[in-house]
Amino acid sequence: MALELRSLLQPTGELEISLVDVPTPAPTADEVVVRVEAAPINPSDLGLLLAAADPASFKASGSADRPVVTAAVHERVLPAMKARLGESLPVGNEGAGVVIKAGTSPAAQALLGKTVSMIGGAMYTQERVIRADQCMVLPDDVTAAEGASWFVNPMTALAMTETMKREGHKALVHTAAASNLGQMLNKICLKDGIALVNIVRKPEQAALLRGIGAKHVVDSSTPTFMEDLTAALVETGATLAFDAIGGGKLAGQILGAMETAINRTATEYSRYGSAVHKQVYVYGGLDRSPIEVARNVGMAWGIGGWLLFPFLQKIGAADVERLKQRVVSELKTTFASQYTQVVSLAGALTLDAIGVYGKAATGEKYLINPSK
Repeated sequence: MALELRSLLQPTGELEISLVDVPTPAPTADEVVVRVEAAPINPSDLGLLLAAADPASFKASGSADRPVVTAAVHERVLPAMKARLGESLPVGNEGAGVVIKAGTSPAAQALLGKTVSMIGGAMYTQERVIRADQCMVLPDDVTAAEGASWFVNPMTALAMTETMKREGHKALVHTAAASNLGQMLNKICLKDGIALVNIVRKPEQAALLRGIGAKHVVDSSTPTFMEDLTAALVETGATLAFDAIGGGKLAGQILGAMETAINRTATEYSRYGSAVHKQVYVYGGLDRSPIEVARNVGMAWGIGGWLLFPFLQKIGAADVERLKQRVVSELKTTFASQYTQVVSLAGALTLDAIGVYGKAATGEKYLINPSK
């Protein structure tokens, strides 16, 4: 038996997060059993874990080693979550640990005793049964904690630059840019010679990025934000943005500033605006309000959703493997993650911890060690 974190949303709208004992099945020929030693809490995990529950409604019960957290989910959200109502769901997209049992196939046997990173969900557990081909052996000098965040943020950052190249853009804009992912994207762009405009919301976030070499950093909280953003777009020529905020005016402001920057060098006037396509991809939802776009963006523009896994499926196995190998080779440099706290499974269910990581704020990244 192994302890596992589960998230259950009842049809009544009550969310319950708890720890349950689950059996560890024997691995099939192509599977291994991994003792999980590290699993990050990424923003992409929070939707399943917390189910958009009202932050003010969280309550704790149970015991110190078997906590139970409940919260209320607003009825307007429930229709979108119909498929999960009444289902006790495991959580955690990625993780790392040591292979303690292996199936009979050569691929599985080759992993026995190895420290591996994994992608495939249900990582907030003490033991994870998983296919051997969903594991990646970590270098000998890389710990489980160092390799646990090997996939979601690193591959997302690399996929953003891949998208830029494939769609014919020459530079990027990124919002919430001081995040772990944003810092990785900066390191990639600096190394690969890609111009990147970073949008942050606080002076200290701007200072953090400049401290790692970022050239173009603009603070949306300043009175000169639009002027600063437009100047950076004139200098870089960026026409593609990845937006982690999602709602509000920011995506429209980016498109408007792109149009203004393009028109500063235009030789002819068109009442339809520039013919250069400007694109914002929304990949996060820090702001759940509607997206607002003013009509100062011309006619050649787009806003759409963007997710990592559909993009990887589109580019094919060979290119996915190329990106993965770059992550492995730069795990301790470009793709190193910093954690605010390392907590046990029970520690992840304290109200104080949920209050911190539930905000998905810059500099507040938690790592779960289920073996702790």
